[in-house]
Amino acid sequence: MSASASTAIAFPSKINFNYPLRFQRRLLLLTPRATAPNTGKDSKNETDDDKRQSLSLDDVNPVGLGRRSRQLFDDVWRKFSGLGQISRTIRTDDQETLDALLVREGPMCEFAVPGAQNTTVLVVGATSRIGRIVVRKLMLRGYTVKAFVREADQEVLELLPRSVEIVIGDVGDPDTVKAAVEGSNKIIYCATARSSITGDLFRVDHRGVYNISKAFQDHNNKLAQLRAGKSSKSKLTIAKFKTESSLNGWETRQGTYFQDVVTSKYDGGMDAKIEFTENGEAVFSGYVFNRGGYVELSKKLSLPLGSTLDRYEGLVLSVGGNGRSYVLILEAGPSGDLSQSKLYFARFSTKVGFCRVRVPFSSFRPAQPDDPVLDPFLVHTLTIRFEPRRQRNIEVNTAKNQDMRSFKLIMEYIKALPTGQETDFVLVSCSGLGIEPSRREKVLKAKRAGEDSLRKSGLGYTIVRPGPLQEEPGGQRALIFDQGNRISRGISCADVADICVKALHDSTARNKSFDVCYEYVAEDGKELYELVAHLPDKANNYLTPALSVLEKNT
Repeated sequence: MSASASTAIAFPSKINFNYPLRFQRRLLLLTPRATAPNTGKDSKNETDDDKRQSLSLDDVNPVGLGRRSRQLFDDVWRKFSGLGQISRTIRTDDQETLDALLVREGPMCEFAVPGAQNTTVLVVGATSRIGRIVVRKLMLRGYTVKAFVREADQEVLELLPRSVEIVIGDVGDPDTVKAAVEGSNKIIYCATARSSITGDLFRVDHRGVYNISKAFQDHNNKLAQLRAGKSSKSKLTIAKFKTESSLNGWETRQGTYFQDVVTSKYDGGMDAKIEFTENGEAVFSGYVFNRGGYVELSKKLSLPLGSTLDRYEGLVLSVGGNGRSYVLILEAGPSGDLSQSKLYFARFSTKVGFCRVRVPFSSFRPAQPDDPVLDPFLVHTLTIRFEPRRQRNIEVNTAKNQDMRSFKLIMEYIKALPTGQETDFVLVSCSGLGIEPSRREKVLKAKRAGEDSLRKSGLGYTIVRPGPLQEEPGGQRALIFDQGNRISRGISCADVADICVKALHDSTARNKSFDVCYEYVAEDGKELYELVAHLPDKANNYLTPALSVLEKNT
């Protein structure tokens, strides 16, 4: 994950009691207090020093007061209702009753979702711990639900409501996946490998996510063609390097950040070229031995008629080579007067071999601090720059000495990623907590590969990484939303399911990855950040304020 958010925020997912605020304050006042020994003095004679000693900073800290009040309410509620202990109310083998309890909504929940009746959601892994709750929450809100399952035996059928359309298939099989996404508007992926065997992890957690996202992208494009238009979820091709003629218009340039007369005598020169090889690859390669020197590959953009980059949110490059880092430069300004153009920079790294690199427009910074932020509508030139500085060693084939001043970039395509208001694909991933150390690395590797394939698909995505899952009702405790692999507690399956459903129409959830768990108090000396609690509004919309402070494209 990229740079983590500076503050983790805890949000109550729901409140299943509706006490007036004045009663909440009374409960706080009734909290036991430490009393001083009876010295025979009347309370009226208590000195100011004694009063100051009876209070501490924690006693008046709003965060601490809020946390203690929630803990007090939680204890009272558990004692009266017993909802925190499922074993007290039902048998765990009574799956229907268990699901009904887990799917319970708080009194402030609004079930009416605009447009739900016209939206079909495909739930992949519909019989998983989270998936079966997601299905019921979607149906309660009026969605049309399709359940993608691997087998349709009697046990599976009993886990799903009768009104759900069941699609049988394997996420590892592209053919059955294509049939599953037909007619779907959004996807929630809850499937996970049943074992830690590498083949299972690859098939479900990695390749499965890739197959579903690609099939959904193709399905959207097919619908757009039938409407004689272009899908709003499709990527815009800026450059595709398939033939030698595709190199037309690309130019190589050389430059230096400064001139030093003394050291320039010892410079070894620099060179760069773009060529189409016999293997059918477009290769940008060369070397830079000059002090402060750089080489560039540049082209003036020629977009299809009616297409402008302001309708897109970033660029994705499919490239290969020897793992160097590069600077992507966009030149923006009025096409009639190029002298008014501004330069915007964003650095990206590659891996040895092929990879896809996603560069959002929000990551571009102006060359001059006083220049305005990038306006994609005004972009007219794209440049890829290589410079020896800030290169890193790649751990591959250590028998050869790597020279950081040489590079090789194999280019396949450059595309623009579409923008949008809502999430198309919700993926339930994993934080790694609760997994045995012996298999944790294998599981996380497959999960991260699946996340990466979704980010590069061009679809609007939301990636949820919950802590260890617990079988208990949702909406009972506050939640922490964070980025940076810092959470250390579990979370209810029902709360994760609720997050998935709410993310479908929440603009702040689009193209974000985050960890989530129950609110907790960090141990002394291990506080990484302050846990800030917020009460939900009347619509119980805790997700929007929780995600608004988190970064996109993590």
